[in-house]
Amino acid sequence: MERDLAVYPDNETGDLLWSLVEAGVDLGQPYEVEFSVIFEQEQQALNFGRLLLENNQKLSFSPYNGSDSHPWEITAYPSMPLSIENIDGYTQLLQENSAEFAGVFDGWYTQVLQLLSE
Repeated sequence: MERDLAVYPDNETGDLLWSLVEAGVDLGQPYEVEFSVIFEQEQQALNFGRLLLENNQKLSFSPYNGSDSHPWEITAYPSMPLSIENIDGYTQLLQENSAEFAGVFDGWYTQVLQLLSE
């Protein structure tokens, strides 16, 4: 099978998705994906978390040790088929909505990525 760069672009997300396809993962099935946004102040994170909860999003709130300047993290857990459109679209939605609270998008992860390390 040859990689279609229109579907799996030459970027980090496209590379990960293409690796999953090569591993035989059905990307059309919904998977829980973790999207993290970090914040300078606890109250900023809590306010953003409240916005997500008001929109029926599953989330977690925790201290974040990966940044001295942004020590608070909100992680959202939507379930979705894995595609560039879904991942980039949700990322953009989080970036736009967290900007009001000085949030910084910190990345995404899904358990299915563990298949790549097996």
